[in-house]
Amino acid sequence: MAEAASGRTEEEFQDLLRRLELALEASQIGVWQHNIKDEELLWDPQMHKLYGTGRQDRKVSSDVWLKALHPEDVEEALSDFQAALGERGFYNSQFRVVLPGGEVRHLRSRAHFYEGPDGAPSFIGAEWDVTADVLLNRELSSQKAIAEARAVALEQSRARIEHAADHDYLTGLPNRRYFDRRLAELRKDNAGQTLAVLHIDLDGFKEINDKWGHAAGDATLQSAAARISGAITANDIVARVGGDEFVAVLANVGSAEKLEAIADDILSRLRREVRFGNEMLRIGASVGVASSRADRAGNLLAESDVALFQAKKLGRNRVEFFTPQLQSDLHTERQLADELRLAPVLRQIEPFYQIQVDARSRHIVGLEALARWRHPEKGLLNPAAFLKVADEYGLTAEIDAAVLKRALADRAAWVSQGITPPRIAVNISGRRLADPNLIEGLQALEIPRQAIAFELVETIFLDDPDDRVLANIDAIKEMGIDIEIDDFGSGHASLIGLVKLKPKRLKIDRQLVTAITVSDEQRRLVGSIVEIARTLNVEVIAEGVETEEHACILAEVGCDELQGYAIGYPSSESDTAALLKSARTSGKNRSSAGGGGRTTGSARRRSERS
Repeated sequence: MAEAASGRTEEEFQDLLRRLELALEASQIGVWQHNIKDEELLWDPQMHKLYGTGRQDRKVSSDVWLKALHPEDVEEALSDFQAALGERGFYNSQFRVVLPGGEVRHLRSRAHFYEGPDGAPSFIGAEWDVTADVLLNRELSSQKAIAEARAVALEQSRARIEHAADHDYLTGLPNRRYFDRRLAELRKDNAGQTLAVLHIDLDGFKEINDKWGHAAGDATLQSAAARISGAITANDIVARVGGDEFVAVLANVGSAEKLEAIADDILSRLRREVRFGNEMLRIGASVGVASSRADRAGNLLAESDVALFQAKKLGRNRVEFFTPQLQSDLHTERQLADELRLAPVLRQIEPFYQIQVDARSRHIVGLEALARWRHPEKGLLNPAAFLKVADEYGLTAEIDAAVLKRALADRAAWVSQGITPPRIAVNISGRRLADPNLIEGLQALEIPRQAIAFELVETIFLDDPDDRVLANIDAIKEMGIDIEIDDFGSGHASLIGLVKLKPKRLKIDRQLVTAITVSDEQRRLVGSIVEIARTLNVEVIAEGVETEEHACILAEVGCDELQGYAIGYPSSESDTAALLKSARTSGKNRSSAGGGGRTTGSARRRSERS
């Protein structure tokens, strides 16, 4: 019975061993035993497969294992084994082995410390190939790292897009979008306290761009941004809201004196020259300032813009503060500008005529057409009431064109009445002279030759007129239209300009004429101008002839023609027609045409000009 029982036990044991071997073979797990005392390894066939030895012997030297280890993993693998041996406990390690053909495998090794019946120490354990798992985990880690990097890049890109959406690319300052949002936040966060807005516009920036190029313009803007930022605190904000426009918002600025000091400091900083290469660029600034309690600051930006407009209107390079009166005046002015914009279309602009006579014979030789605005509510307005607004809002060209058309119509009417009109001088602005469509428009009017003369009112460009202006002037001359230079001697026109333009006539400024009755020096100066004009074959008209004494002296010094209140007042079309008809029938052209009203000093001439 004992043997049977023993046989069954042996059979069961062998069956268990076969099943274990099958399981190990299926799982490709190798079994090993390390006898510590004699440094001998016992490997099963699967261990040889894992290490690619091509051998089947059961006993293996520990050198086989050591030499198979990847050089970079030797130190850690030995350290893991020595730690387990020191603790006489559980061994757990993972390392790479290099097969004879060069293939690298990742192996996981686990074992338990064991003492045999004779007390000999050893480890019994198993190893298996985890290369696929390692590579998979590595790939997963790589993909995770890539995904994380992409997430970081996406966040950075989003941040850059948000920054670009809120900031000016050139100066790095906040833009209008960010400024509006931040101003709303400041109004909410500073309720009951004072907010101030400074609207800053660079003076002379266009000239820098035109003369030195956009790179110089960019350098100027960057310098301006840094200078404005340097004048305010870290709690304030400055933004670039336009081409050469900046806006600063100051919170809790304190007294009006402190606010004025900050604005003056910004203006002073911006007046300093900007270095660009070897050049020093000169700029300035106009500053408009508005302030109020934060909870009432909804219109601060618009109010600072009103103040800025005033600073520009008063000559630039200055600081102006917003006031309710300033807003009221601007509203009135803009309303007038809107009405004036429609005036030429509604035929409300009409010419009054002031005669010009030969200095010796006093025969009428010319007329100057002076704009009047027949306002539907205010009546007949002299240019003093609207010329400044026309200049500021860019309406002079339209007014000049309207006067020219009405003058041609009046001239045609006079011809139909049997009157032979003298030439008619009409103002033409520099802006209109630069219009590329000017000549085509003039040709469409079919202007009779020698019937019209153009007076150049904006003569400041004479020193360096551009090619388009010169070309248009040449074309005007070819059409039989004379060119006259107004206000000669006032500091605008120059001898170089006269030589370039070769006008038919020039007008001596009234400021030089007024004093010739009491000043020998002024008389000699006028005589010198006449001599220069004769040298250039240019005729001379003296304007501002107030008295008969003026007329006699001017004739003596050689002026060709005279114009002024001593000769005749600006008159309507019908009065001028009657004057011309009377002069023709009587043979006497001395006159004092009525109408238009008297003014005094230099303002008188300006009140007559359009």
